[in-house]
Amino acid sequence: MKQKRAGGPVLAAVLVLAASIGLPTATAAESYRLTVAAGHPPVFLWVKLMSEYFIPEVDKRLAAAGGQHEIAWTEAYGGTVAKIGGVLEAIEEGVVDMGFVGTIFEAPKMPLQNVSYVSPFGSDQISVVTGAIVKLQQDIPQMGAAWGKYNQVFLGGAALDSYHLFTTFPVRSTDDIAGKKILAPGPSANWIKGTGAVAVAGNLRTYYNDIKTGVADGVLTFSTGAWGSKVFEVAPYITKVNFGSQFAGGVSINKDVWNGFAPEVRDVFRAVAAEYNARFAAMQQGTADALLQKMVAAGATISEFPADERARWAGMIPNVAQAWAAKLDGAGQPGSEVLQGYMAYLKQSGAQVPRDWSVK
Repeated sequence: MKQKRAGGPVLAAVLVLAASIGLPTATAAESYRLTVAAGHPPVFLWVKLMSEYFIPEVDKRLAAAGGQHEIAWTEAYGGTVAKIGGVLEAIEEGVVDMGFVGTIFEAPKMPLQNVSYVSPFGSDQISVVTGAIVKLQQDIPQMGAAWGKYNQVFLGGAALDSYHLFTTFPVRSTDDIAGKKILAPGPSANWIKGTGAVAVAGNLRTYYNDIKTGVADGVLTFSTGAWGSKVFEVAPYITKVNFGSQFAGGVSINKDVWNGFAPEVRDVFRAVAAEYNARFAAMQQGTADALLQKMVAAGATISEFPADERARWAGMIPNVAQAWAAKLDGAGQPGSEVLQGYMAYLKQSGAQVPRDWSVK
């Protein structure tokens, strides 16, 4: 069994030879070499599952199918080959063959995949948000084609657990955050516009010290991130506002590599990717719920934000989703179609959406 990197002229020559001597190319034995990368380390579930489930499961299924195809994997996580925000380009250029692309760090290149960030107060179910993006990519050609534009094929997606409010003071209504400094980086800064609060830039590495030193009075973040950064120790009031789960990115593979696979190998990758989606959603959801209880055990206080106050907060925010969609429409991209499709999917899933951002 000859080992090689998938795709390219070497594979073409092998297939021509196989055909010339009468061998069926779909079952010609192949051994591929693939390098898999991620900017984050495997402590994060989306990377951990690639290493501990996706890769061994592909190997297991290929072996069960007769072992005619094998893969020699090289795993390069934690930014060792491609940094956070650099995996898309690394896969595109063939520096690596496959990896986890954080679409939240690729907004200029993949804006449509970031629709959840401009549509807060959505579903707190990771499976719903992931399912929405996956379906939209299938139903709206231009959205799905974003991956192909950068020479890759989308395999599976992952969303972060719902964002909540972690503060140094109790929050019972939207009025309580007026005049307060809230860490809300990137697009989440839009979620507090109109409330009287002041958005402060930061990230998971700075949240703890920013709050401890008085730079901020609280933070908008997701539960698994709050646990890892220990912000609940300095901001022990956890208000479950439910800004919604947010699509973070997905596993993709270089298109040339993909085209070099035998059809049955592609089938295995697709099947494992679908299971990756489901497993990630279930495990991340369970982890988030469990960690909130651990925070309570460590001294934090959790309160549910009243539904009427959640609706009031949503109504205070300028409709940034409409501005986002209009800008994309003007650039020839289906911004409005994606926004309408996303909101429709959330409502059909049973999510309690206090505001339909697709309505002007």
